[in-house]
Amino acid sequence: MKILQKKILTQTPDTRITQIEVAAPEIAVKVKAGQFVMVMVSEVGERIPLTVVASDRSKGTITLIFQEMGLTTKLLGRLDSGDSLYALTGPLGHATELKKYGKVILVGGGVGIAEIYPVAKGLKEAGNQVSTILGARNKSLLILEEELKSQSDDFYIVTDDGSSGKKGFTTDILRELLGGGKFDLVYAVGPIPMMAKVSGITKASGVKTIVSLNALMVDATGMCGCCRVSIGGELKFSCVDGPEFDAGLVDWEELTRRNQVYFEKEKHICKLNIK
Repeated sequence: MKILQKKILTQTPDTRITQIEVAAPEIAVKVKAGQFVMVMVSEVGERIPLTVVASDRSKGTITLIFQEMGLTTKLLGRLDSGDSLYALTGPLGHATELKKYGKVILVGGGVGIAEIYPVAKGLKEAGNQVSTILGARNKSLLILEEELKSQSDDFYIVTDDGSSGKKGFTTDILRELLGGGKFDLVYAVGPIPMMAKVSGITKASGVKTIVSLNALMVDATGMCGCCRVSIGGELKFSCVDGPEFDAGLVDWEELTRRNQVYFEKEKHICKLNIK
């Protein structure tokens, strides 16, 4: 579980997005697009889920991308090449169903852009026509632009401030695309408000939409129930039933409330431990 390579993808005064390549041969031979791993930085730390962005079976490595926001991701960002993770478990969750749908739209917001990359590759290889929409607050927070552009037939960038691509939001482009033709699938990953808005737009258009949920996780094997979500009125666990679900069936209000439960405490802990 040694970190073989570390790369800062982008950095701003208040955050940065980092990519690490980790030696994990047993995971590398099994992991598929859409699956994730649970990472522990230290023996006394928490477990956090990170989507596997890429894997190399011959080298026995997996690639992870994370944004330094809370305490654990900031501690993870302090590690360098040659350092080792305390624990790494996976692959977890159900893999993305990669098949030929026809015309698909991928929507990635913020660090969620990293999560749509393996899906884009898989859908393209399956023979789909792929339109990709990437969104971020500003140009400094955009990642994997060239990698995703190479997997896309049509490629769009939007930023809140207009510093790259079109000024606006991913959902603005999504509306335009859905209004101009028929699509068979929308796949979205990003902040909960973005995914909820995507869900509302595609539900009105009658387009099948899959989202990968970033619910809070502790155990990630279905034992703790921390990541429970309501899907079509039924209780599901993001870790073992997901992380992907039909967007139109997600109770977005409940998910939003649950994901904010530790928000203030996390800010306080970060101030105490990370300078």
